Amino acid sequence: MFLWEVLKQTVGNSTQKKVLDLCAAPGGKSTLLASYFTDGLIVSNEVIKSRAAILTENMIKWGADNVVVTNNDPKDFQRLENYFDVIVIDAPCSGSGLFRKDPNAINEWREENVKLCSLRQQRIVADVLPALKQNGILIYSTCSYSKQEDEDVLDWIVEELRVSSCRLQVNPDWNIVEVESDKHKAFGYRFYPDKIKGEGFFIAAFKKINGEEEMYQLEQNLFFPNKQELEQLQNFISLPLEYKVFTQNDALRAIKEVWVTSLKNLAKHLYIKKAGVELGTIKGKDFIPSHELAVSLLPLQNLSAIELQKEDALQYLKRKDFVADAPKGWTLVKHFGLPLGWIKVLPNRINNYYPQEWRILKD
Repeated sequence: MFLWEVLKQTVGNSTQKKVLDLCAAPGGKSTLLASYFTDGLIVSNEVIKSRAAILTENMIKWGADNVVVTNNDPKDFQRLENYFDVIVIDAPCSGSGLFRKDPNAINEWREENVKLCSLRQQRIVADVLPALKQNGILIYSTCSYSKQEDEDVLDWIVEELRVSSCRLQVNPDWNIVEVESDKHKAFGYRFYPDKIKGEGFFIAAFKKINGEEEMYQLEQNLFFPNKQELEQLQNFISLPLEYKVFTQNDALRAIKEVWVTSLKNLAKHLYIKKAGVELGTIKGKDFIPSHELAVSLLPLQNLSAIELQKEDALQYLKRKDFVADAPKGWTLVKHFGLPLGWIKVLPNRINNYYPQEWRILKD
């Protein structure tokens, strides 16, 4: 994904950044951002509730511990003035870049929709830009060929929002077409499916030249587990020292301690669907591990785990019965070393804890 190259040239090797993926569903860009900014905090946002649910599911499956999923309108981020180091906007568009991949997109395309999309794109950028720090990077992209949604929006961004265009170094062998906007000569990059492997795409980068450094005192209180709950958790897993455990909706969650204050500020202003990694819940004297913990990238230790062959792995993913040689209690099941989820081995049966809503329904 060319976004990685844009980040290399505009942000560089500094990975401890606060990053917003504003229009994130279904999550492809957010997984890339979480992988690039390994020491950073990724806020993965989607305004449409149904798409936010898909985004949450995909980010859980990715397993990153540095992602916060939110379900907010772009204007809500104005409350976080000068907060983010990088904002990525893959803006809703008329979709002409998808004509080759999806012939139905041709039938759905309307010329009058281009103008509506252009106005919406301008509103989205204007609403969220106050949340970008001085010298922060704004990355704007669409899957449209329309000049009104691409170069014309770049001109509007430069004129109205006081940012400077970033010119990228592009290898000629990549067959990416560099363009400039008419008025302010802002640089953009076009991807055509007859020249590259992929669909129609447009991307541009800017640096914010006005603004202030982040200054925050208002914080939402987070709730933390008591000593007994922590002991129950520690009897099950050992977390690295740099992680802080907090509670959300009766579940224990973990995030790197360096981002706790940032999470408090986000919780003050945004609707958070997921933050860090859900570890599990306490029920009486028992700790019930979460599926999110099973598939996370947390460096876990002292866990019982078994390897399943293909047929048993498929049975597990269908939530059907299978035979496993495992000790009593909770065990992580894997296939080719990759975690699938939890089982609980009882004296007379095995309970399958793969999420019901994610099970494979068809053979």
